[in-house]
Amino acid sequence: MNQKNDTDQVAQRRAKLQTIRERGNPFPNDFRRDAEAADLHRQYGSADSESLESQQIEVRIAGRLMTRRVMGKAGFANVRDESGDIQIYAQRDALPEDIYNSVFKKLDIGDIVGVSGVLFKTRTGELTVNVRDLRLLVKSLHPLPEKFHGLTDVETRYRRRYVDLLVNQDSRDIFRKRAATVSALRRFLDQRGYLEIESPIMQSIPGGANARPFVTHHHALDVDLYLRVAQELAIKRCLVGGFEKVYELNRNFRNEGLSTQHNPEFTMLEYNEAYVDFVDYMNLTEQMLREVAGEVTGKTDLVYQGEQIDFSKPFARLSMAEAVCEHNRMLSIDDCADPAALSQHLQSTGLTGAEDVSAGELLLTLFEETVEDKLISPTFITGYPAEVSPLSRRQDSNPDFTDRFELFAAGRELANGFSELNDPEDQALRFQEQAKAKAQGNEEAMFYDADYVTSLEYGLPPNAGGGLGVDRYVMILTDSPSIRDVLLFPHMRPEAAD
Repeated sequence: MNQKNDTDQVAQRRAKLQTIRERGNPFPNDFRRDAEAADLHRQYGSADSESLESQQIEVRIAGRLMTRRVMGKAGFANVRDESGDIQIYAQRDALPEDIYNSVFKKLDIGDIVGVSGVLFKTRTGELTVNVRDLRLLVKSLHPLPEKFHGLTDVETRYRRRYVDLLVNQDSRDIFRKRAATVSALRRFLDQRGYLEIESPIMQSIPGGANARPFVTHHHALDVDLYLRVAQELAIKRCLVGGFEKVYELNRNFRNEGLSTQHNPEFTMLEYNEAYVDFVDYMNLTEQMLREVAGEVTGKTDLVYQGEQIDFSKPFARLSMAEAVCEHNRMLSIDDCADPAALSQHLQSTGLTGAEDVSAGELLLTLFEETVEDKLISPTFITGYPAEVSPLSRRQDSNPDFTDRFELFAAGRELANGFSELNDPEDQALRFQEQAKAKAQGNEEAMFYDADYVTSLEYGLPPNAGGGLGVDRYVMILTDSPSIRDVLLFPHMRPEAAD
């Protein structure tokens, strides 16, 4: 349907609305329904015509007109509510005076109506409401996308999600699964005695992740504030205060680019527990993702964009050095600790690392560039260098590395976790290193958080924490190629001016 036709239809619908206004209130709110489409199909879908005829079941339904077929003195239409569609049948001579001609025949696709009538079965066996009264509740001023192709323009689907939801069943299913996923994650932790908290979104110091924050200004206090980049430091303060199992499932904000995997506003589940370590948390995270996938989708062996993602099998576990060597055969484990060898290999593959950086930073660069997108099956990567893990506890056997994991699946990071650093002096030194990097221009480096260091000085119990990217997990559960497909209202670049 071209733009001119759309404009003409809008003008015609506005004219109809004006006529309705002249007769009274065009947006009534006194119709009360007593049934929904899915419930009617469930209760009476298998009933035969004779049974329905004898019972004379009266119903009141409401919803959006999705189709209409007028045949002289009678017509059929489909009405959709949230639960589904149901057919209605209107006869001129069976309705109050002029309702058929002045209401039913003048309805447009997309109008919201209230219908009173009696259930019956058509000759083809379709459950239908024989209309006894019909009211227009809301006039839709814009035509819906063409019936058979729906809203196919991806850009429009994201910008006008309300239209996408109206006409695309698949989109509605995705967001029902998203809601079910969020509920299941909460239930998993609630059943294990975790306490859900809410921490501030506006913070004087953004901490808990290496990320560039959004900045805002509080005029009454005349101070800059930052939208939080992670919930982690608030959760660990709660552990200092005596709560031993804590989580928060909420939004974080990072001032980064837009892509199929990144949205500046995203949902993160952060969870910490005292007296466990990162191995315990790998086990917990694996169990959580397996159980939630089964609950939401009915299975744990999924297909994502043509690739098998099997949450039912034990997840693979590799150190970062092992993973790099597996995908860069010319490197040895010893090479992964040698900055010269790593830098030379990066150059030989057409990649470059920053000058004067450590072996750990070069190893992470090589992992991100040559390994990460190849980790399709769920895989835990461990052995992260200390210099890229400012909040992680150092390994007892090798303090250059940390007790940290990241979980990858479908070629992307899903979760991050570690045995938490609870040595206040070590944490202060690492914050100082981060602050130095920030002063040198690294906008993703962390701030020095003096209050957090003070909290550690009161004593943070040994603990482990994890963070799950909920949006990316939902992408896999719903086989959605872009993060925008699982966000009701994703951030978009401004529309170009006409």
